[in-house]
Amino acid sequence: MVTAHRSPRRREVLDVLRTAAVPLGVAEAAERIGVHPNTVRFHLEALAGEGLVERRVLEPSGPGRPRTVYAPRPGMERGGTRSYRLLAQMLLGRIAATGPDARATAMEAGRAWGRSLVEPPPPSRRPGPEESAARLVELLDGLGFAPDPEGGSVPSRIRLRHCPFLELAEEYGQLVCPLHLALMQGALAELRAPLTATGLEPFAEPDACLAHLAPAPHQTAERHP
Repeated sequence: MVTAHRSPRRREVLDVLRTAAVPLGVAEAAERIGVHPNTVRFHLEALAGEGLVERRVLEPSGPGRPRTVYAPRPGMERGGTRSYRLLAQMLLGRIAATGPDARATAMEAGRAWGRSLVEPPPPSRRPGPEESAARLVELLDGLGFAPDPEGGSVPSRIRLRHCPFLELAEEYGQLVCPLHLALMQGALAELRAPLTATGLEPFAEPDACLAHLAPAPHQTAERHP
């Protein structure tokens, strides 16, 4: 799809609509720009398809046919570039500047997000180790970590073959990697799983990080009173 910010002519058509006091028809917009109506019609329809303008049909006040006009949709244009990485760098930099509390802050955020990303089981039910591990792997896969569980149906570790925040992890590994670990811990806690994530080895292998799983502390206590 060609977005308005990449086409000078389409940008011009959109600007004409935005500066007009009332919605414009094809012929009116073409006259203001000084181009053929068919050219303007093409761009107007494309803008409507992109959701940047809306098409309206005006009924005539007397004899005649209904008239189609176009008006810009209210709100900020959604085309253009995004700078989410810059935003993440700003936030991580601010957390890092808090000093000794930075890691704890990142992990607190990770646990909260982990809890919010899973659906807890009913109060009367608790998932077993296999189901808990499968739910965690499913979550990590959905987040883009390309998880590869190792160690049978209840893996002792999960290879994370992709990092969706790789550049940020390289720059702020002291925050991003603990946040990932805490996210897994939060998800498993919300599931009331008999497992927990005990550690995360960043870049433990040339092509993967390693997340380690073990029985949750209360489960160990129940088996070894």
